[in-house]
Amino acid sequence: MNNSPLLGWSEAVQQQVKAHPGLTGILPLPDAQEAFAARVLLMQQAQHQIDLQYYIWRKDRTGTLLFEALLAAAERGVKVRLLLDDHNTAGLDATLIGLQQHPLIEVRLFNPLRLRRPRFINYLVDFRRVNRRMHNKSFIIDQQVVISGGRNIGDEYFGAKDDFLFADLDALMIGSVVADVVDEFDTYWHSKHAQPLGKLFRLQIKPQQLHDLRRQAQVITSDPSAQKYVAALRELPFMQRLQQRQLEFVWAQTTLVADHPDKIVGIAKRHQLIIHQLHHAIGQPQRCLSIVSPYFVPTRAGVEALEQFAAAGVSIRILTNALESTDVALVHAGYARWRKRLLSAGIELFELQKISSMARRQERKARRQRLKGKDRLGRSASSLHAKTFAIDQQRVFVGSFNFDPRSAQLNTELGFVIHSEQLSGEINAAFDQYLPDYAYQVVLENGRLQWHERLGKRRIVYSHEPGVSLWRRLATRILALLPIDWML
Repeated sequence: MNNSPLLGWSEAVQQQVKAHPGLTGILPLPDAQEAFAARVLLMQQAQHQIDLQYYIWRKDRTGTLLFEALLAAAERGVKVRLLLDDHNTAGLDATLIGLQQHPLIEVRLFNPLRLRRPRFINYLVDFRRVNRRMHNKSFIIDQQVVISGGRNIGDEYFGAKDDFLFADLDALMIGSVVADVVDEFDTYWHSKHAQPLGKLFRLQIKPQQLHDLRRQAQVITSDPSAQKYVAALRELPFMQRLQQRQLEFVWAQTTLVADHPDKIVGIAKRHQLIIHQLHHAIGQPQRCLSIVSPYFVPTRAGVEALEQFAAAGVSIRILTNALESTDVALVHAGYARWRKRLLSAGIELFELQKISSMARRQERKARRQRLKGKDRLGRSASSLHAKTFAIDQQRVFVGSFNFDPRSAQLNTELGFVIHSEQLSGEINAAFDQYLPDYAYQVVLENGRLQWHERLGKRRIVYSHEPGVSLWRRLATRILALLPIDWML
């Protein structure tokens, strides 16, 4: 990575914030590589404090490089606080203990598993508690800059995995909302559900030495595929704009919405829940509603609400994963059972196609050629992971919240309500411009579902879910009959 300094970054932020009192500067990061580059460069330029809160942090190529970046920041004198949900920390214990040995790095685990090995035992003896997770994502530099949205830390989120990429969205933010995100992080950090490593690892676990972490990062960067990835990052126009302080922010009134950490034990008050805050912050749609959600499980209550909006004349469009592109087939089953009812209400449904590196059919090859160079959803999007919606071309939500019962009832979530006609218009324009090429449109013909795929001027119609085997379709239908929406 380019280590040239972002001269006057802090001063530039303060100047822009001063020029827009009470507003938040928002820079959407739909491109996976730009999202990674922004994190690395900001960590390199941190002067005082880095606070990180994540659901997933993989120890892969990008995860290791970011571990090394936060270690390098600590060695410059920057205080680092790392808060991870413990559900996805398998294989990380030694690394986390090693990082904690640095006097300026502190690590805490949220809703920790009591038994480190074998981890699955925790789900057998304490399922009610460990089934609730912290799904929040926030990246805070010097209490001045925030990156937050749908992305976790891992190769699939940053375009560094050759055969898989999540189409995701987060945003770089400065201005008024940053102080609220800092307060939210502190609330989680000091909650009784966030445990310091020293209280968890009473058994001897040999820590990874910090020089071993540096060596691993060096090995990764010397790998030819990693070098190709890093070289691509250096060539990004975004990198030049970030380094030269030429980023163009959208300035808008922005509200943080977030669950209180006590939601994890089911005792948070109503006003401390994101679902309640969203209702007050964003209101009800009057004209149009565009929803993007990878795990869309509306439940009966959600379907009834959407039907009422549609009956009142609200135009509704929903994008979620197709069965061929989802990484959680069980969740897809929770959505599939409601498709006919949603379509009957006049709601438009789109399902993101899986665009793989190896085409099984000539039509897929033709589609890849046609889509070459389009990267609104990632250069080779395999699965949707972005969570956003736009209301009445005036208000936008960006965050970690999925439209499913798990986000509403079990996990803690974080997001932002942005009052911006520009950002809302961009989301609606993306539906109009890109969905016909990237997604199947699901329609209802004579009581039966069809999937329409557009290939240039051609239109292919499927009578069953495309791109998956008969057995997977049957399994999904069986799962859809199970009363397990509350878990999805």
